[in-house]
Amino acid sequence: MNIGQAAQASGVSAKMIRYYEGIGLIPKAGRTEAGYRVYSERDAHSLSFIRRARDLGFSVEQIGELLALWRDRDRASADVKRLALEHIDVLEARVAQLLQICETLRHLAEHCHGDERPECPIIDGLAAVGDETTAALPRTFGISRARNGRARGAATVWDCHCDSHAQARN
Repeated sequence: MNIGQAAQASGVSAKMIRYYEGIGLIPKAGRTEAGYRVYSERDAHSLSFIRRARDLGFSVEQIGELLALWRDRDRASADVKRLALEHIDVLEARVAQLLQICETLRHLAEHCHGDERPECPIIDGLAAVGDETTAALPRTFGISRARNGRARGAATVWDCHCDSHAQARN
């Protein structure tokens, strides 16, 4: 099958198929005399495996490990389970971070009067972040890692800022 047919059969876009080939996640496709890629049913099945793993949030590196385990008939299921449990820990930490972010934003919104005045703890809180990038926001929100790898919440700079801001208005 050609790349379009492989994409349709697997649910992976042609662009992603070329990317997965380029990074070595799947082997380079065979080529026709005209230079077009040719994929087998097995390739399409591997691509479906990759798509399902991506849907579950596994990283490209983890998918490489899972593919190797999938292809290894002598594997121990314990190795697969270990990867899945490690991934669950990462996902739970992300959920905890997102919940902390929601809590912080809810707190900021609750302390904003939402009136015609320019004073706004939401804007003040965003301005307090400074030059940090979006990637650093969970740290800004007071998220830290516990020893077991799970995230734990802490009081945020914004909470303190908003509380003092709210008290100054009262």
